[in-house]
Amino acid sequence: MRASRCLLPISGAIFLFFFSCRSETKEDIATIRPNIVFIMSDDHAYQAISAYNDKLIKTPNIDRIANEGMLFTNASVTNSICAPSRAVILTGKHSHINGKIDNLSPFDTTNITFPQLLQNAGYQTAMFGKLHFGNNPKGFDEFKILPGQGDYYNPTFNTEKGDTTIVGYVTDIITDLTLDWLEKRRDSKRPFLLMYLHKAPHRSWLPAERHYREFTKKTFPLPETLFDTYATRGEAARTAEMNILEHMILNYDNKVFPEVIEELQIKDRKLFDPLEKMTPDQKTAWNSVYAPINEDFRKRYPGMNDSTLMVWKFQRYMQDYLGTIAAVDENVGRLLNYLDREGLSKNTMVVYTSDQGFYLGEHGWFDKRFMYDESFKTPLLIKWPNVIKAGITEDEMVQNLDFAQTFLEVAGALTPSDMQGESLVPLLKGQKEKWDRDAVYYHYYEYPAEHAVKRHYGIATKDYKLMHFYYDVDEWELYDRKKDKQEMNNVYEDPKYADVVNEMKQKLEELRLKYKDNDSLSNQYIKLYKEKGWID
Repeated sequence: MRASRCLLPISGAIFLFFFSCRSETKEDIATIRPNIVFIMSDDHAYQAISAYNDKLIKTPNIDRIANEGMLFTNASVTNSICAPSRAVILTGKHSHINGKIDNLSPFDTTNITFPQLLQNAGYQTAMFGKLHFGNNPKGFDEFKILPGQGDYYNPTFNTEKGDTTIVGYVTDIITDLTLDWLEKRRDSKRPFLLMYLHKAPHRSWLPAERHYREFTKKTFPLPETLFDTYATRGEAARTAEMNILEHMILNYDNKVFPEVIEELQIKDRKLFDPLEKMTPDQKTAWNSVYAPINEDFRKRYPGMNDSTLMVWKFQRYMQDYLGTIAAVDENVGRLLNYLDREGLSKNTMVVYTSDQGFYLGEHGWFDKRFMYDESFKTPLLIKWPNVIKAGITEDEMVQNLDFAQTFLEVAGALTPSDMQGESLVPLLKGQKEKWDRDAVYYHYYEYPAEHAVKRHYGIATKDYKLMHFYYDVDEWELYDRKKDKQEMNNVYEDPKYADVVNEMKQKLEELRLKYKDNDSLSNQYIKLYKEKGWID
């Protein structure tokens, strides 16, 4: 087949792609256009990747991507919650444009996604793991995805041919499915897009047996802000319901047995049994480790105060959360080794990221949603041999909004005019002079809802962060990101920062205009919540 310049209609849009000016064989096309492997975990805090911070866990396989490529230290999301983040990644549009503002509303399947565009441009496409949209993905030649959140043990997958349940541990299984596709159904004459999407380390943090036997014996350093009182912040921080002591569920999150909770007469929220999908043998192995932990807790609890209980819950949280990450790292290594062994690495871009950041006890919290750094920032590591110099650290401000346009440019495809991000290719090639972004925009909508994080939007530069909380409050917060890295002191009312406030508000309005967001749209989404009966 001779390569050619083609025009392809895609749902009303015209999509142009090209291979080369000279004649190419079908076999050459894969060499000209790189494969793209997009690896995303769920709720993986950058603090839990040793390329960023090695105080909690070693992740040598994920670190390989940075060592062989680029580590981004200022990557962030536009809306720190699972499904909206994924919608932004797929569409290259902010939540208020693609319509997926929260985990509750359906994804508008009329949105054009970058996998559809790559598929139409000749890429073979596959997705394995967690999508979390409530519908099957478009633009994929093959997929096996978890329904909803999915299960850690013996998960069910949605496929083109119906549902199938596979016995085993979900992180291992997703990797098995991925490698099986690469080995048996990959077309060696075409470039491919592979989306390899992990459930871990999403709540309720069930590690594999090989890891819970190891990690339940570990003790982890306490965050400096574990006992934060939120005295220097506004109502939003004080009223959020994601404090480890007050809101983490002993049974569901910390794996305290119901009978122990009942015996100790502890008031605890009840959610579904996270172990319900385990086989009898899996549960026996689990209980052999967690029963002694429960017995120890039963004896110690009567003598605990709030501080000691907070520390106990934090340690239990870290043991299980980080235990799930150990499996992710191992399995990322399996995939990287396969690419190396089969000679695919030299022409494959590999991206590792998460759908957002996560709190690991900072400010006493777990979960995400806020524009504060631990949930706003996300890990991003990219390797692209012969393009990215190995071992580079990049501090420019990038977002998950940028992925779609990046992949389209890498594939030699034109970007639809309504995408809102910027291709990262200039940064990947070391052409920083072509990158002029000095601020990024954020907007969170899901309130009232789980964890009670108030609606807010804001802007971040390298130096400052400005946030506006609205709906049932009207509060502004400003943080000096250089002097106050832990974001403990709101300086919005500080006269010394008056000029900064004015400058940041002006930048904020400029970004809102650029991205077509405004108060009228915010009010429409509030009205939608009222119409659905979610708020009064």
